[in-house]
Amino acid sequence: MFKWKDEYSCNINEIDNQHKKLLEIGLKLSNIIKDKNDLDHYDEIIEVLRELKEYTIYHFKYEEDLMHRHGYKELNGHRLTHEIFVNKIIEIENKDIDENQQKVTIEILTFIADWIENHILKVDHMYKDFLNEKGVF
Repeated sequence: MFKWKDEYSCNINEIDNQHKKLLEIGLKLSNIIKDKNDLDHYDEIIEVLRELKEYTIYHFKYEEDLMHRHGYKELNGHRLTHEIFVNKIIEIENKDIDENQQKVTIEILTFIADWIENHILKVDHMYKDFLNEKGVF
């Protein structure tokens, strides 16, 4: 689920590298849930959530700055989808993670997988040709 595929590529090296990093974070969560032992994974889940939020904010700012610099007309709509993503992470952070570790981790994984399919493969690919035409690779 969190393995890079060529179809994810936006044909912009830095954005592709950032998307790969987001997939790595998703893989960390996936590995936590695969660990079927009875150990408490609260600290690991919290750490991965923190990393996901911080890296996502960094990535979104990079994308938005790039779109702004080149006059991408759909920037405001794109920015809104980014805000929704960050707000969802905050919503998950505010849940009772300690008592529902498996459930919350599955919710995060499902959310990230959906994000890959519906944002990276669709919304991000909408700016791909525009930025490529501006010489951004």
